[in-house]
Amino acid sequence: MIDAVNASGRIGLGAERFSLAVYIANRPPMPEYQALTKMRSLVKGEVYSIAQQTGNHWRKIFNVYAKFLYALKWSNSHNGWRQYRDLFLLQGDTKEALLFSKPNFDFDCIHIIAGKTYAAELNMPFSIDWQDAFFAINKSKRVIVCPYFDYRQLSNERIDQLVKYVQMMSVS
Repeated sequence: MIDAVNASGRIGLGAERFSLAVYIANRPPMPEYQALTKMRSLVKGEVYSIAQQTGNHWRKIFNVYAKFLYALKWSNSHNGWRQYRDLFLLQGDTKEALLFSKPNFDFDCIHIIAGKTYAAELNMPFSIDWQDAFFAINKSKRVIVCPYFDYRQLSNERIDQLVKYVQMMSVS
C-alpha cells in the first residue's frame, strides 16, 4: 500500500533521488527493514550493523554492491570499495538505491535486477535480450538483468561485465 508520504511506491535503501537502482527480491531479516514502506537512507555504520546482525548473506550483498560501484567509478570520494561501503553506500547523498519494491520502469534511471529468478517473477511488460547465460538487457528501458549480488554468482569478472553494460546505458 502506498501512503501519502510515498506516492512513488518505491521502498528500499539509499538516496530518494537516485540514477541507479538495484532491485532485489528480499530484505534484511530485521523488523525495521521488513516494515519499511518508503525509501530510507542508511547512515554510517548501518551496513556493518546489518551484516553483523544478519550474517554472511547481507555482508556479501553490500560488498558486491560496493565493489560494483567502485569498479564503475561511481564516486570520486573513496579510497577503495571497502571505504565506499563503510562511508557512502546507500546514503542520502549518493546516486544509488537498493529497492525492495517492484520496479517502475517508467522512472528515469538505470534499472538492475539482481537475479534471473527474480527477473522471471516480475513478468516484465517488454522483452529483454540475453547477452549470455548471465546478463540480459533492454536498452530502451535501461534495464539490466544480472546475477544475484553474491560472490559466487556475480564474480569480479561478471562485475566488470555489469560495469560495461551500465556504461553503455549511461551513454545512450
